[in-house]
Amino acid sequence: QVQFVESGGGLVQAGGSLRLSCKASGTIVTMAWYRQAPEKERELVAIATLAGNTNYADFVKGRFTASRDDIKSTMYLQMNNLKSEDTAVYYCNQSPPLATWGQGTQVTVSS
Repeated sequence: QVQFVESGGGLVQAGGSLRLSCKASGTIVTMAWYRQAPEKERELVAIATLAGNTNYADFVKGRFTASRDDIKSTMYLQMNNLKSEDTAVYYCNQSPPLATWGQGTQVTVSS
């Protein structure tokens, strides 16, 4: 079964940037970033397909950019102009997601 390992999170001030990485153990047609804030449901943030198409949730459009390097089986999420409401654990998976999730990477944005 495919496994995902996320990295790149951290503490950043509002307006700052972070770049997340997700290493998959296989090739995924449609990879996706999700996030889960405390006491909230997990939500879809962005998707990137093998064909090079991307799509974003309205709340990150214009600020986040998803990309992938399929030679490395890695997906990235460039996050700019971060806001306190972006604070969450970020996960990657396929879309629709597999039942098994990685450990995620914590992003904390201080205001």
